[in-house]
Amino acid sequence: MYLEGAEQPVSPRREPGETVALREIWNGRIWYARPATVVRDDPNLQMFHVPPHARCKQPVDANGNPLRLPIASWTLEDQERSETRVLSFAFPDTPYAVVLPFDPQGRLQRYYVNLQTPLVPSPAGFDTVEHLLDVTIAPDRSNWTWKDEDELDQAISYGLFTPEQGSWFRYWGERAVEHVLLREPPFDQDWEDWGPDLAWDEPALPASWDAVPA
Repeated sequence: MYLEGAEQPVSPRREPGETVALREIWNGRIWYARPATVVRDDPNLQMFHVPPHARCKQPVDANGNPLRLPIASWTLEDQERSETRVLSFAFPDTPYAVVLPFDPQGRLQRYYVNLQTPLVPSPAGFDTVEHLLDVTIAPDRSNWTWKDEDELDQAISYGLFTPEQGSWFRYWGERAVEHVLLREPPFDQDWEDWGPDLAWDEPALPASWDAVPA
């Protein structure tokens, strides 16, 4: 599968405030694309902000129905995100991202762990492969639970992943939970009061969002 174990070229760092496309890839094709503003692009941490109502691209089948798994041919159509804004954290050589969604009043809703391949640079921004399994952690970090286990099981039944890969995803989900609950950086500080720079432009997918993955 695309991105798995591939050696990636060194790419110039993106600047804070720059707009990029965060893309999910399946077998060399774009599966989902969302615009994001770069908050940090450091050697040990990448942070992005996606505002409410951002215009994204989602996969749909021949009848225009949104798809959750790439088990049929698909095209991409416009999708407007919800009124929730998110701040996301990704780490080098680490197969998960941690996403902090905030409601319209600015309250942190939860810590959301997205199991995925480490980000790699693309002409548009950054690419990853979604591993389907997720974790939700209470905003006060008092408890956590798996999410979308049924989708991972279904993907394994279709041969999109192996059972061994599924076990590996769970291992990294547990490591991500430890990362947050043990308050390891950057979660040694609270991000509830963080907000985007008012001088930043509202992000939209860049012109290169649909450039073919390398």
